[in-house]
Amino acid sequence: MTWTTADLPDLTGRRALVTGVTSGIGEKIALELARHGAEVVLAARSSDKMDVTEADLRREVPQARLQRVIVDLADLASVRKAAAEASAGGPLHLLVNNAGVMATPYSRTADGFELQLATNHLGPFALTGLLLPRLVESGDGRVVSTASQAHRFAVRSPLGDPRVQHGRYWRWPTYAGSKLANLLFTFELERRLRAKGLPVKALAAHPGYASTALMGHNGWILDAVFRAAGQPAQLAALPTLMAATADLPGGTYVGPGSLLQLRGLPRVVGTTGRARDAEAQQRLWQTSEEATGVRYP
Repeated sequence: MTWTTADLPDLTGRRALVTGVTSGIGEKIALELARHGAEVVLAARSSDKMDVTEADLRREVPQARLQRVIVDLADLASVRKAAAEASAGGPLHLLVNNAGVMATPYSRTADGFELQLATNHLGPFALTGLLLPRLVESGDGRVVSTASQAHRFAVRSPLGDPRVQHGRYWRWPTYAGSKLANLLFTFELERRLRAKGLPVKALAAHPGYASTALMGHNGWILDAVFRAAGQPAQLAALPTLMAATADLPGGTYVGPGSLLQLRGLPRVVGTTGRARDAEAQQRLWQTSEEATGVRYP
């Protein structure tokens, strides 16, 4: 079975929030959701870049129903402010945790967290928890988190105190750990939602080998090679769009359908055993609640 944008349903009457919409995959996700009738809340760090994205979307879809919130996922105060603004707009049917950073130089956020874990996991964890009441209120909510094949290269789950640097910082292993965290979060969130009987599903997706601005920290030669070899953003957005709208059970993971999952049309895919470790899922959840101060119902 193949899945394309032709399989997107009519989304009229549904409200979606997408993070990281000012470039690449996030913009394409927002575009297709708007094109198919959803009211889309655009979320990103830069107001100026958001202006460009909004103009591009309205040019493509003149009738688009768009809202916007500014959010820096690496800053918990910004996450709380954005969640309050988004919540004021009413029930939410879909939250796409798309924004992220990749293999950045070592730095700590204002909250004391390593930047990659903060942006890729702790910020989305907090945002999802703060928006969960609105997702429940919709009666048919869905959370889709963007993971990566890089999770396969994580040598351990990021379960320690996120304010403490454990050993030397290595940017690629740290990135892999943050992407593993996305899956641990998704599967534990789905388990908790089912245990409480809440009308929300948690799914995850990965874009494969995508040619986007995310790969911008490797030197210009490597970046040029990566962009030439990767699939374009409109194809890389398909797994997330499938996870967001197709008739799939919670806990599903979607990725490109080719061998090695590097490119191609999306399908349901598998994960490493480490991502399915129930004890690690629960320990990361507890650590994340303590670190962010956001506790789920």
